Amino acid sequence: MKTGKIFNYTLALALLLSASSCDLNDTPVDTATSEAVFGSESGLELYTNSFYDLLPNTDVGVFQDDDNSDLVARNGVDNYLAPNALSPVTSSGWTWTDLRNINFFIENAEKSNVATKTHYLGLARFFRALFYFEKVKRFGDVPWIDKPIEVTDMDKLKAPRDNRFDVMDKVLADLDYAIENITLTSDQTSTRITKNVARAYKTRICLFEASFRKYHTNYGKQATAAAWYQEVIEAANEIKGFSLHQGAAPDKGYRELFIAKSAFADETILSVALSSNLQVYSSANRRFISPTYGNRPSLTRRFINTYLNLDGTPFTSKAGYATTPFVDEVKDRDLRLKQTIRLGDYRRTENGVPVAAPPNFNQTYTGYQPIKWCYDERFPYDDESRNDNAHIIMRYAEVLLNKAEALAERNEMTAAEWTATIGALRKRAGITGPTLTTLPTVADPYMIAFFANKFTNPVLLEVLRERGVELVFEGLRPDDLRRWKVGELFQDAPMNGMYVPALGEHDLNGDGIKDVYFYQGTKPTSTTPGIAFVDVSPSTAVGRIQLSNGTSGEVIWNPGPRQWTDAKYLYPIPQTVRDRNPNLGQNPDWP
Repeated sequence: MKTGKIFNYTLALALLLSASSCDLNDTPVDTATSEAVFGSESGLELYTNSFYDLLPNTDVGVFQDDDNSDLVARNGVDNYLAPNALSPVTSSGWTWTDLRNINFFIENAEKSNVATKTHYLGLARFFRALFYFEKVKRFGDVPWIDKPIEVTDMDKLKAPRDNRFDVMDKVLADLDYAIENITLTSDQTSTRITKNVARAYKTRICLFEASFRKYHTNYGKQATAAAWYQEVIEAANEIKGFSLHQGAAPDKGYRELFIAKSAFADETILSVALSSNLQVYSSANRRFISPTYGNRPSLTRRFINTYLNLDGTPFTSKAGYATTPFVDEVKDRDLRLKQTIRLGDYRRTENGVPVAAPPNFNQTYTGYQPIKWCYDERFPYDDESRNDNAHIIMRYAEVLLNKAEALAERNEMTAAEWTATIGALRKRAGITGPTLTTLPTVADPYMIAFFANKFTNPVLLEVLRERGVELVFEGLRPDDLRRWKVGELFQDAPMNGMYVPALGEHDLNGDGIKDVYFYQGTKPTSTTPGIAFVDVSPSTAVGRIQLSNGTSGEVIWNPGPRQWTDAKYLYPIPQTVRDRNPNLGQNPDWP
């Protein structure tokens, strides 16, 4: 789902020219002369606007991608993690329509006499880089195709895949060409591809590739990782004109970004604009709040524990943190916490009237109920897919985090760089103390265990803490786990929730009204209107909530069995594709 403007461009283009295919061996059908599109700047612009369909779908949303990660408890288990569900028979994603469209444009635009054609070629190569980045992440080795293939070109159609590292070198070349040739330098709507958008994506893509080369040691590319980290740093340094959005108050600025109808251009680098007038929506409220629609995601306590105290110290360094009830554990914490989940004095509105809204166990599995992308008004957003808040795809905070991670990995983090990146993000979140300006020298034991002892560098661990907190529900976490080669966390991270000291009724927001009743056996009665009843009777059944100590302890959600194998770092090549071209081979450990 895109903006109405982009949709109309695509529709108009379809009337002018058909240049699409579902596979490598299909060819376009030209329904208009090339001159109609490639002979004028307006034609080039019209065509390149069709490439925007490669950006994330707003109905599903980047906010849903993190549902399959170590940070989120969700309804059921995705086929990616369900035992024996992913296979060459069920695998998908081997589609090349968009590449065929891009390459057709490049081939013809290069012949054009339009003076500004290099700008549009820059856009095309930017989107080709995005296309191939997604394909390499999913499948590893893929065919590199940089021009339309004729149906008679059997050498290409039956060729084996190209090495993923060679393909990524070409992706980098496309990004550099885009940065050099795209002429648009700024866009106050934050919806168009500019030089800075290309630079920002370069930081994301190069960070993935650097980490992949460093941590996936089976490929023997560790020595090449440093150069890719350096590309991240240099691209980030070239981005100008953005800052962290501060908002009306320290406890509002972060969340304002995600519920604004028009993106805040101070921090947002790229977004998709939604519109009630054009009937273009997302389903953010419905997916986070409805008890029956979507994945019903809730954050885990394992993750919530990583939010710092306001004084900059780790929450997990406090005595008794593990048995601190929800109403107390959320006090005096990083202000992003209250802008990410329901807690304290959070209110929602019913027909414009503010109503106390503690965590609702009819909607959440762990008690840590997200609000980051959600409007506070219930109707019509909770019951229908009617969200028209801007859909952020790239923002300056990510650029700072990408740069900080690259600096930490290269052991080049300085106090000044720390202050400008991690310190700046924490300052916006209301955090005080030395952590804003001083590099950590001792690794937090909780964070070491959090990443299964993969990382021990204190600076890097704090960067990764910050990355999780700042970017949760922005769709980057699954790729992070894969590039760091900690895929076991998809399976092993506990789906744990708030600490419950005893069975019975509990007040979750400190207003004196009981919000949830944990019980075993026969369902009790309560005089509190609207209280949520949670049966924690001993059970091993899927879809049940338990308490870790039986009648007390952390909430434990059982979504069903999750299975990780290292084969899942790459998807299998679909069997139907291999049937057509056996030379493609198969990824390691897939049949």
